[in-house]
Amino acid sequence: MNVSRDAIEASYVACRRVSRRARSNFCAAFLLLPRAKRRAMEALYAFMRHTDDLADDPESAHTRRGALVQWRTALEHALIGRFDDHEGPNLLPAVADTIKRFHIPPEHFHAAIDGVEMDLTKRRYETFDELRHYCERVASAVGLACIHIWEFHGRQALESARKSGIAMQLTNILRDLCEDARQNRVYLPLEDLRQCDYSVDDLLAGVADARFHRLLAMEVARAEQFYCEGVQLMDRLEHDGRRIFGMMMATYRALLEKIARRPDDIFRGRIRISRPKKLLIAARWTLLPLPRYP
Repeated sequence: MNVSRDAIEASYVACRRVSRRARSNFCAAFLLLPRAKRRAMEALYAFMRHTDDLADDPESAHTRRGALVQWRTALEHALIGRFDDHEGPNLLPAVADTIKRFHIPPEHFHAAIDGVEMDLTKRRYETFDELRHYCERVASAVGLACIHIWEFHGRQALESARKSGIAMQLTNILRDLCEDARQNRVYLPLEDLRQCDYSVDDLLAGVADARFHRLLAMEVARAEQFYCEGVQLMDRLEHDGRRIFGMMMATYRALLEKIARRPDDIFRGRIRISRPKKLLIAARWTLLPLPRYP
């Protein structure tokens, strides 16, 4: 069944409402893009936001899993031009149109659903390899979809996007460390905790001693390495994509730097970068010449 152009346009409007309601730095950066790419990014964001919301619903894990199964099925149907009736905003006509227009492999959308499904059952990660697999699903998959919208050249861009996603997700994990622990979720590899002689019980108790500082320094260094490798994506993007990517990377790295400077603040509430800092980052990536990376 072919969906009408009016239905697709209405779906893009619904996606825009979702992204604007979020009021995130990520969405604000969409303004750096021309209209077609901006609308595609709004559709991508709305899909990912709704996927997260289904997983974070206060219902039982069984109910949430069922909702994600239905959402995955609805996506599969949308990709062949069939649009199911389901609860929630009418996002999928715009999502399917975006996937078709920008030749985005649907596997990236499925990977994102796989990632949030992991959160329903997996509460601990023994090794970094396990955690990296999770990061690739919930974050790298998003970055890989983004670069198809932004436009890129060279297969190496795919690997750089994957590493950028891991870097940003590791930053999110450090920022939300205390909040996640209260929900009995510990994303830091348990092998790292043991190496620093720090325990999950210490984390739950908010112990911020030399062991914790050693652990945080280890995790920050790992994230920074992924940033250094992922930033090579810059010179493989079209001009407008470079600006939005640069703004996003600069914002997340500023957050990581603040965590590194004040690790104890993790136990005092969510760490954020200041509004003046955000404005400086926005001005730099909106107004100044773009840097080049070897």
